[in-house]
Formats: sequence, C-alpha cells, structure tokens
Amino acid sequence: MQPSEALGVAAQVAVALAGFAGVVVVFRPESAHRWSALDRFRLHLLLTNSIYPLAFSIFGILLLTIAPAPASIWRWCSGIAVGTQVLGLLASAGSMRSLGSADLEGISKLLFYPLLVAGVTAMLLQVYNIIVLNLFWPFFAAIVVHLLAAMLQFMRFVVPTSKSN
Repeated sequence: MQPSEALGVAAQVAVALAGFAGVVVVFRPESAHRWSALDRFRLHLLLTNSIYPLAFSIFGILLLTIAPAPASIWRWCSGIAVGTQVLGLLASAGSMRSLGSADLEGISKLLFYPLLVAGVTAMLLQVYNIIVLNLFWPFFAAIVVHLLAAMLQFMRFVVPTSKSN
C-alpha cells in the first residue's frame, strides 16, 4: 500500500471515530457538563486521539502533493507529530492530574498503562525518524497508536462495565 493510500484510509477512520464521539455525547442520559471528571477526560482522549491522526494524515497528504515530494517528507511529518503531541500533553496535564488513583482501577488501569507505553514508544520512534530514518512507517505507527487509543476510548463509553470506570 502506498503512503498516500494509507494516509487516506487513516483519515477516513479518524473522521469516523470523531463522529462516534458525537454519538456518545448525544446518547448519554445527561449532558456533557454534568459528566464525571473521568468521563470528560475520556471524551477528551477520544476526540484528541481522533483529531491527531486526521491532522497528521492530512499534513502528510499535503506534503505528498508537492512535486517532487520533499526528500525529508517523513522527517517533517514526524516533527509535526512530536510537536503537536508534546503541546497536547502539556495542555491536558492538568486534567490528568485531577484524576485520582481510584479512577485508574481495574479495566481503566489495564488499558491506560499499555496505551501510555505505546504512545511514548511511538513518540520516541518519531524522534528517531526525525534524526535517522526518514521513513513512512514510523510516522504511520504514531497514527495507528492514536487510532487504536480512540477505538478503545469509544469502546469504554459504549460497553458497560460492572463498575463506572
């Protein structure tokens, strides 16, 4: 599969996941401003993990339209990805700190920590791609990690658990 095709598919999946976030908000019994801090944080994660892959894919497609394509195209894409993710982490740090350890019990902990490790690994891979590789697959790996995280967040909203995690 060519990078342009892969980015197009990723953009479509990201748009679908962002749309699912709207469905979650509409079909919840109470309005979003009455949700618990944990549920609002989950919605934030769902939206963020949908929007990042969409933005990264569109940026990559934009660079692919330049003729001839820049030699360092995947370095640029990885640089944008790292910069955006770092700014996003800094912006959401307060929300993450407001959650208590009880919020990360059971299934939440089971999902949160592996996704955190995958996200950090993807970011480190982006840095390595900027410095050394200049390949498509590390950049696409970051997109895939965000899409998987968004799918899991959507699943957490839709599939009921025995406890409100």
